Formats: sequence, C-alpha cells, structure tokens
Amino acid sequence: MNKKLSFALLMGGVLMLSSCGKKLNPFAADYFSVNPSPLEVVGDKVPATVTGKIPAKFFLKNAEVTVTPYLEYNGVETASQPYYFQGEKVRGNNQVINYENGGTVTIPVMYLYTPEMAQSDLSLAFEVKQGGKQYVLPRVKVAEGVVATATLATAGDVTPAIAPDKFQRIINEKYAAEIKFLVNQSDIRKGELNKDELAALHTKIAEANEDENLEIEEVNISSYASPEGGVDFNTKLAEKRELNTSKYLKDKFKKDKITEFGELTAQFTAEDWEGFQRLVSESNIQDKELILSVLSMYKDPEEREREIRNLSSVFDQLADEILPQLRYSRITASINVIGKSDEEIQQLFDVNPKNLSVDEILYYATLTNDNEQKLRIYDKAAELYPNDYRTFNNVGVCQFIDEDYEAAKMNFAHAARLASDSAEPQMNLALVDMLNKDYKSANQKLGSAAGLEELDEAMATYYLLQGDVNNAAKKFGDSKSNNAALAHILNKDYSKAKTILSAINEPDATTYYLMAVLGARTNNEQMVYSNIRQSAKLDKAMGERALKDLEFTKFNLASVVNL
Repeated sequence: MNKKLSFALLMGGVLMLSSCGKKLNPFAADYFSVNPSPLEVVGDKVPATVTGKIPAKFFLKNAEVTVTPYLEYNGVETASQPYYFQGEKVRGNNQVINYENGGTVTIPVMYLYTPEMAQSDLSLAFEVKQGGKQYVLPRVKVAEGVVATATLATAGDVTPAIAPDKFQRIINEKYAAEIKFLVNQSDIRKGELNKDELAALHTKIAEANEDENLEIEEVNISSYASPEGGVDFNTKLAEKRELNTSKYLKDKFKKDKITEFGELTAQFTAEDWEGFQRLVSESNIQDKELILSVLSMYKDPEEREREIRNLSSVFDQLADEILPQLRYSRITASINVIGKSDEEIQQLFDVNPKNLSVDEILYYATLTNDNEQKLRIYDKAAELYPNDYRTFNNVGVCQFIDEDYEAAKMNFAHAARLASDSAEPQMNLALVDMLNKDYKSANQKLGSAAGLEELDEAMATYYLLQGDVNNAAKKFGDSKSNNAALAHILNKDYSKAKTILSAINEPDATTYYLMAVLGARTNNEQMVYSNIRQSAKLDKAMGERALKDLEFTKFNLASVVNL
C-alpha cells in the first residue's frame, strides 16, 4: 500500500473518532434574553419568557439537552418546568436545533412568588445526553432580581359590605275612603257618611292631629263622574261633587277641632275612563276584551261612549256593575309617622336597648366613625337579635377593619348560615378567601354577591390579585384607593394612578410608597425621596422594603429611610 495513502486513511480514522467523542461546548450567557428583566410579580406568580439564540455550528447533531430554569435566593433554589431540545440525529419529539444554521428556543418560566425572591438570580442549568453518556454544563445566569410591586395589592384594603338598616325617620302612610253618588247627582247622602270606611279615616286623622309622632302631610279630594253622558255635563257634575265633598270635610275638621292637617288639596275629573278600564279588566263581563279594544281604538270620550253603547248586549251589565262605582269622591290622608330622633335612640341604647328595634340599633351604629364604638353597638345588636344575619355580618366588618380576620371570618360565616341568600356575607367571605389566597373559593362567593354596590371594588381587587390588571383597572372605575392606583401603575397609566393617589383622603404608608414608585418610573427624584421618607415614617417595614426594591435601584435611599 502507498505510504501516503495509508497515512491519510489513518488520520481520517482519528478525526472520525475525535468527532464522535466531541462534547457540547458550554452555553454563553449572551445567547439568552429574558422578558421581563428583571422579573416581575404578576398576581402571586413570577412568569417570564427566556429566549435562546443558538448560534450556527454550535449544537451537535447527536446531543439532547434538558434546560431547567432555577430561581436562586437565600441559599434556596426553586426550579421551573424543564425544557427539552435536541440535535438532528436524535430520535425524539423535542425541538430540533440545526447544526449548520443554529436556532431559537423559547423557554416559559413560572414561579410561585415568595418575598425572599425579591433579591434573586435566574439561572439555566443544562444536562446533556450524547452517545449514551450524560454530562452537565455550567449554569448560566440570565436575569437578576424580581420586581414585586404587584404584591402591594391586598384584599385587606377593601371595605367589607355592611348589611344596611331599614330605619326610616319618616314613614309615609296613606289612608283613604270613598263617598259614592247617585247617577247625575252631587249631593252627599247621609248613608255614605255613616260608612265604617269613612269613620275609620276620620279616626286616623284625629289621632294624627293629637299625636306628636304623627304628622298629617296632606289631605286630598279627587272627585269623578262616570263616563256616560256629555263631557260638559260630566265636568260640571264632577266639579259639584268635589265642592260638596270639600265643604263636608272642612266642616267635619272644624267640628272635630282638627287644625293641623297640612295641605288640603282637591281636583275633579269629568269622566273616569282610567277607572272604567281597570274595573272592566278585573271583571267577568262577557265580551270585555271587545270593550277594552274599543278603549284602545278611540281616544275621544264621546266616540268611546257611542261605540260602547252600540254593544247593546253588555251595556246594561256595564250600567249595573261598573258605572255606579265611578261616581265618587275619594278622600286620601297622607300621614307621616315620625320615628325616634338620633338623641332618643342614643339615650335608649345607653339605658334600655331592648326598647329599640334591630333597625334602630343598626342605624345608630352609622352615626359614628369610630370602629370600636361601631363594634360595641353591633355586638349588642347581635346579642338582642341573634336571628338577624345583619348583626353578625356587621360585627365581622368591624373585626375585618381591625385586621382580626379569623374572628371576622367566623361572624361572616355565621351570618351566611342565618341567611344563605344574603349577598353581604358572601362578598365579605370572598375577601377573607383572597387574603388566604384561596382564589377559587373567592370567585365562587363573589358570584353569589351579585347586586351589591361594594362588589365592583371586591371584583377589581380579585382581578388585580390574579394579575389581570386590564380588567382590574376597568372594574375599579372611579375608586380612590391604593389598589386602584396600583392597577393603573401596573397597567402603565401613570397619570391616572397619580390622580387617584392624590385624591385619597387618608393616605397611608402604602399610598406614599406607590407615589414613590410613580416617581421612580417617571424619573422624578424628588418625588421618590419625599414619599419614601413619609412611607417609612408611617411604617418602618416599608422603608426596609424600599432599600431592597428594584424599583429604586437608581436612587440612594439609605439616608432617606433612616432605619
């Protein structure tokens, strides 16, 4: 054999062997990018997307790689779902990376957030299978830190739903009686004046005249003629009936020495077609549908009467059963029942609360802004009225505001048992569920609280805690709360967020902290420092948070916080 040929064959064999034994080179950090970077909390999770650009002639044809994203913090590491890709000669169903051209891999990342993750590193670990062998490549750090601004959202800032009282200081009651007239007559018959109905009305008016807790607001007289005969005649007839009824009533008031009867008003209606239609509709008269159709077809009174008279088969029945009921004057007394004053309720609560109704006690609680005082009142209401769900619900509201969430939950649950269809305890239990991160249960309970005025705020907070900032921002509407401002910050509507924060009546440490975040995101240094200083002054923990918060990496907060 030719020596040159033998040497060439030998070198070819060596090259082949070395190629087969070649390992994959370590991945470089600049092959990868992360969105977002740094990572950000969304709801209670930390999601991100790692994109890898694998260069040409890097990825070996017989290699299979498992990439595991790790979040490393405080000596702890948490793994996300591993991702797999392979070379062209590997049999499998994973993404293939071409040796000659390279390729792009997209790796989804997801972690359940814990506060320690704020200072962390995102790294990729690589495990390689190649030619029946396995080996590990060096980890690559691809991102640093987690922005945790979204975690400032809390269901604890939502005002729970108070089950309202039904107390009315003034309750209007109406009492009525009728005086009937004969056809074409306006004189009041003695028999009509002796009716029990009219006597009862006079008795009620007389009682109201003497009782300081009753007030006669108005006495009204409405007089009518039946829809038969000419309109002019009926107009005069109805007017005479009204005049005679008014004279009778004035004389009666004078005789009974009733002087405080508010306003005496009177009016007459020539033909009571409205009453006619109602009575016909309620009757069993034959062909009543035909009569009603005439009323709908003709609006002129004389045309109506003529067409109805033409229905000779039923007109006699109308004349006997319906028309006599439409010749009358109705006297209506409007009487206000005056409830206890605030001072009277307070005195009774202090001396003998048993003499107060549940609604009076619940109303009394609304007269103070002191949560401790409210709790005392609602506790007494629950003691005296243990079967009224509102008392326990409202006790729970006070406890929730005091951040005694376990006690609040117990009372909300008890209220829900007393009235399973009541919306307020359901919404309030949903708030407790959100605090406990039981979002499935919270969602179910919010669905059972439909119709509540406070529900929008609770739903918006639910969306916010779930990371749905678009729907949260919409649902908050015109709400002036920390949660609402946070939703707009996360939605990058900084102008709206600033307007909301500036409008909060009683700003707290979180309010100022969010204003500082706005300052950082809009490069307003003074806004950052002044608001962090105020936030840390109100809550030391907020200052400690600010020193570690990636929102403020550009700012030297150590001198401001003064821990």
